[in-house]
Amino acid sequence: MDNFNFERLLSSKLKRRSLLVGAGALTGIAIAQARPVTGFASQHSTKVVAQPILSGYPFSLGVASGDPLPDSVVLWTRLAPSPFDGGGMPPNLVPVQWQVSANESMSQIVKSGMVIARPELAHSVRVDVRGLRPGRWYWYQFRIGNELSQIGRTRTAPTRGDAGNQLRFAFASCQDWQNGYFNAYKHMAAEDLDLVVHLGDYIYEYGPQSGGPRQHNSEEIITLDDYRNRYALYRTDPDLQAVHAAFPWIVTWDDHEVDNNYAGEVAEDEQTQQELLTRRANAYQAYYEHMPLRRSSMPNGSDMQLYRRFTFANLAEFNVLDTRQYRSDQPCGDELKPRCEAAFDPNATMTGQQQERWLFKGLSNSQARWNIIAQQTMLAEYDFDATPGSEVFNVDQWDGYVAARSRLLDFLNQQKPSNPVVITGDIHSSWVHDLKTDFSNINSPTVGTEFVGTSISSDFPRAFIAPVTAALADNPHTKFFDGAFRGYVRCNLTRQAWQSDYRAVSTILDQNSTISTLASFVVENGQPGAQNA
Repeated sequence: MDNFNFERLLSSKLKRRSLLVGAGALTGIAIAQARPVTGFASQHSTKVVAQPILSGYPFSLGVASGDPLPDSVVLWTRLAPSPFDGGGMPPNLVPVQWQVSANESMSQIVKSGMVIARPELAHSVRVDVRGLRPGRWYWYQFRIGNELSQIGRTRTAPTRGDAGNQLRFAFASCQDWQNGYFNAYKHMAAEDLDLVVHLGDYIYEYGPQSGGPRQHNSEEIITLDDYRNRYALYRTDPDLQAVHAAFPWIVTWDDHEVDNNYAGEVAEDEQTQQELLTRRANAYQAYYEHMPLRRSSMPNGSDMQLYRRFTFANLAEFNVLDTRQYRSDQPCGDELKPRCEAAFDPNATMTGQQQERWLFKGLSNSQARWNIIAQQTMLAEYDFDATPGSEVFNVDQWDGYVAARSRLLDFLNQQKPSNPVVITGDIHSSWVHDLKTDFSNINSPTVGTEFVGTSISSDFPRAFIAPVTAALADNPHTKFFDGAFRGYVRCNLTRQAWQSDYRAVSTILDQNSTISTLASFVVENGQPGAQNA
């Protein structure tokens, strides 16, 4: 969501000798067999160029890591000497060397190898490094010819049987390039964190818009090349690069990675279903090419497996949802309005049946102290109209899918997984909610807590802050709201409590900013609902 009615209110095996890069090679390199790519229509190249002639620095988009497991993490980069012109790489297979070290100086190499950068994946590179030790920091670097990437840092998850006494992470969303600078990431890079969770709207699809400090590099994006160039633009941001290089990321998407407020196979505007599916396939491929995701998430046309689960000892388990690809069309539209009868239709779904069953099964089987649902749009009910006898809801959120929300909250009430906490993005503002089985009855059971984070840079209209604030009295389950500031949420989990700190930057209009904590809230173990810290 961005429209809170805001904006419109190698297929074959390669022989070892083909992969050697000669005198510039790092020592101890293990050759990785190239694997077939499926699901893409691009013509595959079979020519390997050990040291291609490059027009510029190939690691212009930085490095990243993600999807941390106890023995594994995914390393990422993309070769892009000319990032805004399709990358600027020749249409060949290019071997890239990588190393993982136990220290920052890269002098204690524990894993190394070679991976093929393929033109049909925009010469993006991902390495699923296995055999690492759990709960450990590692450093990594890529090399092509004589060019070295920056050194990135990553961390594996602790083992499932570990007692796990602390986890520190930040979550963020909604980074509109045109609306402001990514100052929040500059400050996030300095935080003491174990990982970062991104909840969607990593890019925005719009064409250039005047008034902001910087502009997009093309008209509204539709084609695969369009999406690749847009990701390249965002990936050149130095503050975004710094956070990717500092911590492993867990990512999911929302709508702007494809099209504002799209729902499953239904576009927001006048695109046909086939036009949207073609656009979705382009968008999904570009997303995969630019994120540190495992091969299990490689898209097949317009389908991509993104919901997945991560466990950090027995302290925390993340259920990462995809509430765009499988959702049914918004029953009441996608604006601020009174709810229509169709919002209560049990067939209306945010997740689709398969993902819903997966979520419930995972929560039922979890042994974690904190069970986290990482998803996109606000789960809690909120009546935006303070006028007595009148109700207005954001029906692109779960407020437009009431029966689906009720199934989730009733499940939490009946099955009682340990300490369910929902983390949410999308709405460009900060909120804290107690999750109730019946939001119209303040005495109904509180079954969980929702922390909604503001945007990195996307706008929340100042004119809307006052009416939302005025409606707080009619929504007593809502403990906090702020729409004025951009930033992120920093979370510190122990076995006794969860603390969320709402971190806010002073400005996004120039690159000099300070940061402060707007508010802090605590959830105590076994006591659902948030309290002021």
